Amino acid sequence: MASFVSEGNVEKHRIFKRIFSVKIGVMPLGVYLSLLVVVIALLSRNILPNDMLGAACIMILYGFTCEEIGKRIPIIKHIGGKVIMATFLPSYMVYANLIPKMASDSVTTFMKQTNFLYVFIACIIVGSILSMNRKVLMKAFVKIFIPMVSSLVIGSFVGIAVAFVCGISPYEAYFFIIAPVMAGGVGEGALPLSMGYSAVLQQSQDGLFAQVLPCVMLGSLVAILLAGLLKRIGEKYPQYSGNGTLLKVGGDDEILELAQQGEKDKANTHHDLAQLTVAGILSFALYMAGVYVNSLVGLPAPIVMLIAVVMAKVVGVIPSSIEKGGYSLFRFIVTGVTTPLLFGVGVAMTPWKNLVVVFTNPRYLIVITCTVITIVVVGWFVGKLVGMNPVEAAMVTACNSGQGGTGVVSILTSGDRLELMPFGQLATRIGGAVTVTLAIALLKMIK
Repeated sequence: MASFVSEGNVEKHRIFKRIFSVKIGVMPLGVYLSLLVVVIALLSRNILPNDMLGAACIMILYGFTCEEIGKRIPIIKHIGGKVIMATFLPSYMVYANLIPKMASDSVTTFMKQTNFLYVFIACIIVGSILSMNRKVLMKAFVKIFIPMVSSLVIGSFVGIAVAFVCGISPYEAYFFIIAPVMAGGVGEGALPLSMGYSAVLQQSQDGLFAQVLPCVMLGSLVAILLAGLLKRIGEKYPQYSGNGTLLKVGGDDEILELAQQGEKDKANTHHDLAQLTVAGILSFALYMAGVYVNSLVGLPAPIVMLIAVVMAKVVGVIPSSIEKGGYSLFRFIVTGVTTPLLFGVGVAMTPWKNLVVVFTNPRYLIVITCTVITIVVVGWFVGKLVGMNPVEAAMVTACNSGQGGTGVVSILTSGDRLELMPFGQLATRIGGAVTVTLAIALLKMIK
């Protein structure tokens, strides 16, 4: 009898252990259920704190739940399903009132008042740059401009041609569909673009902004899908993928050896909390320096920060301990912060109505899709010609069609290539700035 009871207890223990070994995102089921119960209790009594803690609980709980849904949908799971569900499902849920208003208000307040997106971007940029091989970094930053510029130029011509076939004038196609897609997002792209258009056309800036915004959002969605597809291609045909490394080192034995050694060092890295903290402080300091420079010359703070950390890395003034801390910071942000952040972006920065507007206009949908596909294809082939891994080069150029920093995060997360964040930032910031400037200048010439 004792033996039977003992065996029964062991079996129950095994079942219990098996159930709680299940994970939702990074959370064991036990932690997930505990958080779920607490959030339900707070919402049922309308006492969810409207602060960072309250917003964080909602973003973590809903974010990883949406990601888990995306991981389990056939076909979609292979082309960025996790990111699509974590970003666009929350947007629809807010529109359909499927998220308690107190919860969505808490997330919106947090995302808009704390500028947490830029904390994420700062940490990702610094962490990824610090953990890169110096010689590979130097070569990659010089070469990335070639596929980036090529994709912008060819993508514009293809988009105009497709629009003409669809019965849309070149004027409407470029200024109100293609330029917004390539403008570099909302705050850095659609907003200054609409302000420039308003000054030239003497029309309401609000109306023009509402007209170009849906194109930005749909372009970002198409780029997310293509990044997921590129990831799948890289897995099926590894000869086209660098597994996150932009340069195809090929016959350069020295660079190849350094890159391989760097991967071994990362695999054996001991994550030191003090080093991680220092790397985080450095990322904040560099971003604040970017804010200061932005006030003087108007250059976006993330680009200033990117230039500064790249120069420091190239010159070799960063101690190895901080470089190791940068890699630890990068891994922490990618693992624990990305998905909750995407949920916050979906709730606070992705209006569902704006997406629906474009979906109901098939001609715009065709033009945007063809433009973004062209950008990615050009990035693939031109990147390959200049010695880059095609999958990574195509993902970086895809970032030019993203929803600014938000889109870069979503696109590279969909492609499982967040280590390409510095190059994605270059594509969206520099490429977007060039597009906005050129579009406004051309409009002035025409008018």
